[in-house]
Amino acid sequence: MSFESMLRGLNDARVDYVVIGGVAGAAHGSPFLTNDLDVCYRDSRENVQLLATLLAAWHAYPRGWEAGLPFEMDARTFASTPVLTLQTREGQLDLLDEVAGVGKYDAVLANSEPVSALGTSFRVLSLRALIAAKRATGRTKDLAQLPTLEALQALQEERIDGE
Repeated sequence: MSFESMLRGLNDARVDYVVIGGVAGAAHGSPFLTNDLDVCYRDSRENVQLLATLLAAWHAYPRGWEAGLPFEMDARTFASTPVLTLQTREGQLDLLDEVAGVGKYDAVLANSEPVSALGTSFRVLSLRALIAAKRATGRTKDLAQLPTLEALQALQEERIDGE
């Protein structure tokens, strides 16, 4: 699995997206490991078509499904499934059209910041918004990360206040 190749692929395909979840946390200094790339995507017809074309080339298939079941990666899939958890030849990818505690893509984009990492540039959910999202999900694994993310936020704010 290569987050770098997935991010470059998304960029090369000119998909509008923001990285959320574990990779966003790592970009802010979180030590938690993740096995998948979580992204929030713009749900416009054009962007969904770009994403569907890329994912078809990556042989995307729903994680947890029995192999060989019929599945077609196209715009209809996105319209009927707001959260897609996929296995691709590049690795595991989770796609969301909305982030709990933040909102749809435009709100996520407004609460993101640019980073350069893993050999490319992309946008990640801001630390404040990532904390809000993890709190809003209420999942045990997300809540367990809050003390670390909040400590990183306090350090970030301390640095800003100290400048």
